[in-house]
Amino acid sequence: MSRLKSYVIAACLLAPVAAQAQATGDASAGEQNFRQCASCHGIVSPEGEVIQRLAPTGPNLWGVAGRVAGAYDGYARFSSSIVAAGAEHGVVWDEEAFVAYVNDPSGFLREVTGDSRARSNMNHRLRGSAEDLYAYLAQFGN
Repeated sequence: MSRLKSYVIAACLLAPVAAQAQATGDASAGEQNFRQCASCHGIVSPEGEVIQRLAPTGPNLWGVAGRVAGAYDGYARFSSSIVAAGAEHGVVWDEEAFVAYVNDPSGFLREVTGDSRARSNMNHRLRGSAEDLYAYLAQFGN
């Protein structure tokens, strides 16, 4: 079993605790990094408070910290690979999994699922600190 897969499995077992854990990045810097994400993602609370305008392409990132990968009610455009990562391999968006994913989305899914053909619908690789972006997003919904 690969080191990344071992970490992901451990993270899933600790997901309720990990989701509440202190993020290591700088949320203010992460807010600036979010500009790269805003063309596809938004952040809107269940009550309708708009933090970042929703975009039509990607899922709402409210509550992404601690969420099962590929699982967001009302969003049906996830790739089968990311759904499998969450449903079959237990990936939960803790800081470690999130950072690995946004730095290389398809590579992360290939590693976690063991499927060399796994692909993410997210084509963008984050420029800047993924830890900062996670710290920013972790503020919303947990």
